[in-house]
Amino acid sequence: MSQPYTITTAISYPNGRPHIGHAYEVIATDAIARFQRMMGRDVFFQTGTDEHGLKMAQTARDRGIEPSALANEMSSYFNEMNNGLNISYDRFIRTSEPAHHRASQALWQAMEANGDLYLGRYEGWYSVRDEAFYDEKELTEGEGGKKLSPQGTPVEWTVEESWFFRLSDYQQRLLDLYASQPDFIQPDSRRNEILRFVESGLSDLSVSRTSFDWGVKVPGSDGHVMYVWVDALTNYLTGCGYPDDPERMARYWAEGGDITHIIGKDIVRFHAVYWPAFLMSAKLPLPRGIFGHGFLLNRGEKMSKSVGNVADPMELAERFGVDQLRYFLLSEVTFGNDGSYSAEAIVSRSNSDLANSFGNLAQRTLSFIAKNLEGRLPQPAAQEEDNELLKTVTDAADAFQNAMSRLAPSTAIEAWMRAVFACNAYIDTQAPWALRKTDPARMEAVLATLYDAIASLAVMIQPVIPASAAALLDQMGVEEASRGYAVIGTDWYEKLRAANFLLSPPKPLFPRLELTEADA
Repeated sequence: MSQPYTITTAISYPNGRPHIGHAYEVIATDAIARFQRMMGRDVFFQTGTDEHGLKMAQTARDRGIEPSALANEMSSYFNEMNNGLNISYDRFIRTSEPAHHRASQALWQAMEANGDLYLGRYEGWYSVRDEAFYDEKELTEGEGGKKLSPQGTPVEWTVEESWFFRLSDYQQRLLDLYASQPDFIQPDSRRNEILRFVESGLSDLSVSRTSFDWGVKVPGSDGHVMYVWVDALTNYLTGCGYPDDPERMARYWAEGGDITHIIGKDIVRFHAVYWPAFLMSAKLPLPRGIFGHGFLLNRGEKMSKSVGNVADPMELAERFGVDQLRYFLLSEVTFGNDGSYSAEAIVSRSNSDLANSFGNLAQRTLSFIAKNLEGRLPQPAAQEEDNELLKTVTDAADAFQNAMSRLAPSTAIEAWMRAVFACNAYIDTQAPWALRKTDPARMEAVLATLYDAIASLAVMIQPVIPASAAALLDQMGVEEASRGYAVIGTDWYEKLRAANFLLSPPKPLFPRLELTEADA
């Protein structure tokens, strides 16, 4: 049996409703999780919400409600988004859960037992919006002389009693980790940023607060709640059974295990510096890799509530279709880089690739079979050009799998589209509608080749457009047990013919999208 595979998104901070950036991260992670399941892996896929911290407490106070009520309301929007976007998560975790409090306190006690926590006094710059502390050397000056964090957020001088984590003791161990595992931080641009940050020297980290009480209580220290990032990062362990389920931990969070965090580039430091240091201190296994993806820009501009260009992903999904939105985001943006979206771009990509190229290929082939053969699957009699097309599809499937295993969904989709183009060129060249009168046997061979190729294309693209691919495979009579990558290039088609499957007139998969005045 293959090694289990654990993959997570960052948990979203729910002091506002989800935006398209949240959707992008969870869609990309979902595609990778689905791909790994198709490879026969035992996958554990976790997402959720990070519900503690000063921002949540302040937002709740401004609305005149308790932080727990705000967390309940806002977390539900993220869960609804995941379900609406067909996200195949195994666990939606909320950091307000009692199980998560136990896990966070167990991690704290393990770090304390290792001698890495001490009580002191914190004086320094803190960004409420980032829930992060910054050294003076990292700050810039904004309008009116206000100091800003590296993210451009305002910082405040904070003085309070605090527990500290001896992060400075882990500088060399972290550098050794990055050297021994060059792909621990991906892509390379993020790795280089973290290397420069750690090489410049690490200060001990303030890991508790006394100015508010909405958070995980520090064990044995009245009045202290954990710094939100200690609590938030621990969520990955909570879902894997820490500390109460050692058997589950051994399965999904094991030494040398295949564990991947998919996160935004703005929080790579917390995951690539603080998180491995915490785990080393607690003597727990480290993840295999951390991938920091880029931002989504609205027509090339950063999304901002003040500008009014923050997009609701569910409105986009309702407007254009869930699979169309998934396909656009994964094909348009090179994973790891920033990307841009607009209504025009979504419509153009969906119509070009899905409606015109793949959807039309499937529709005209299957309709032709249903009409001219009364749904009977055509008799194959492969010639060289037929075998060449099927090899092109098989090669594309190999390239697709290779790219997805490297966390490169846009590259995988490019390989898939090359095979789609090859099938369209083949059907135009072979012209089965002309062969119907001149050479019916050859017509059937061409249609049999196309049937095999189209089903393989549908199998291949399942992680990206799962509902549409499943609908097509259902129409084509391909059983769920035959929808893995191992089936591509085998004799599944002959078995389906032998079972006397009859094809019904197909239903179009991808209606053409149209722009409206509101999209301009």
